[in-house]
Amino acid sequence: MNYVRQSPTSRRMAWPLQMGGLLMLLLPNLFPSLFSPLGRSYPSLFSEWNAPKSMHVHLLNRALQQQTSNAQEADLWSPLRNQGWESCADNQDTQSLHRKSQVYIQVFLDGGLNQQRMGICDAVAVAKILNATLVIPYLEVNPVWQDSSSFAEIFDVDHFINILSGDVSVVKELPSEYSWSTREYYATGIRATRIKTASVHASATWYLENVLPVMQSYGIVAIAPFSHRLAFDNLPSYIQHLRCKVNFNALVFVPHVRTLGDTLVSRLRSPPSMNKASSATHFHVRENDRAGAGKYVVLHLRFDKDMAAHSACDFGGGKAEKLALAKYRQVLWQGRVLNSQFTDEELRGQGRCPLTPEEIGLLLTALGFNNSTRLYLASHKVYGGEARISALHQLFPFMEDKKSLAASHELSEVEGKASLLAALDYYVSMQSDIFISASPGNMHNALLGHRAYKNLKTIRPNMTLLGKLFLNKTMEWSEFQRAVQQGHKNRQGQMRLRKEKQSIYTYPAPDCMCKA
Repeated sequence: MNYVRQSPTSRRMAWPLQMGGLLMLLLPNLFPSLFSPLGRSYPSLFSEWNAPKSMHVHLLNRALQQQTSNAQEADLWSPLRNQGWESCADNQDTQSLHRKSQVYIQVFLDGGLNQQRMGICDAVAVAKILNATLVIPYLEVNPVWQDSSSFAEIFDVDHFINILSGDVSVVKELPSEYSWSTREYYATGIRATRIKTASVHASATWYLENVLPVMQSYGIVAIAPFSHRLAFDNLPSYIQHLRCKVNFNALVFVPHVRTLGDTLVSRLRSPPSMNKASSATHFHVRENDRAGAGKYVVLHLRFDKDMAAHSACDFGGGKAEKLALAKYRQVLWQGRVLNSQFTDEELRGQGRCPLTPEEIGLLLTALGFNNSTRLYLASHKVYGGEARISALHQLFPFMEDKKSLAASHELSEVEGKASLLAALDYYVSMQSDIFISASPGNMHNALLGHRAYKNLKTIRPNMTLLGKLFLNKTMEWSEFQRAVQQGHKNRQGQMRLRKEKQSIYTYPAPDCMCKA
């Protein structure tokens, strides 16, 4: 057997390589969240380092060359006409409060900001049904975003109490004799004053029969969990009106969120910085920036890892991404994701796949937005990072978000606090000329209802139509554009009356609105 003697230089070079190899073997064991697709705190490096390929190269290339006519742009940015409904939650009959109640109700709300917002409205309504004094709701720490912000850190408490003072009694904290009734108290054992069995969308009668006796016996009752615990139907009109009043009048964000939001809105309405675009884009800006001058559109880019995994769709990341998302999905939902039983083509044909940043960019371009459009991204974290939104950025070079519009010191009070960042996005979205969400969800539903209440333009993507269009890999741009525009003619904020079992917060007419 022959041996090759290594030189000292070769040995010195080999040592770092050996150590590097050893380090790569040890890192997954030392820091599993960095390499596993199961970690929520950090991205899966092996699955998300690979830049996803464009799934619609032909359409993207044509969209990058697209120019919008003046007439099309003017129609796109024009405000909604009067639709025969007007906001009136502030002056509807909600039955005056005759005397302050001496019994108390606490609620513990889980979920994200917009789910908690709806829970707050329901809590006020339940307090009214039971003739109880409501303690400012307790917001649970969200297990995904790990945000411990309290009600008072997000919403203007004094405004909330003052607006509702004629309808229901609200206090910031319990009197001393009930100071024992805390979240910690209920977390350490079964308590007679806690209701855990409130069913989803329970009726007013259920609360009168099951919650009122406990409250009368002990002077206090705590309901946890509480989200989605009040029905949308078969309630007295004054209770419905009260829920509307809470949602559209009483819930106002704290002053520093509103101030920062106004700053962002002002910057979005100012002429864009020319260093964000090429000289060619500069030319198009001068030519096209007429109807859209001083205006902006908010895109809620709802494309996080949970949504991508749960949808079971293919997003162009190849085999590594498919395997990583499948593993993530299996551990989180233990095979309970029904979508995983279908092929990608079947899911897209049924409109079950969330739109990727590339696809939402193609939709926006087909609708008539162009490379001079001020686009504000309202989102938490996009799965796949910058690589995933590169196509969208190509189409809309004047794309902004919180961090691009504000200095770090301006964001200091909201940085790292998911609920406050969501509140800021909500505020900027409510001031926008147009709002569009890439996929349905709590923020989409909340803003759809709030903007309908204000008669503001909101585009609802036709997910089934788009799924079928994106499956057609031979479709020309002109055909795609015609189909998109035809399929979204009546999805730009036209009033839709609430149907049975639908949310009053998503469809405010007729419960929250009056005939003009």
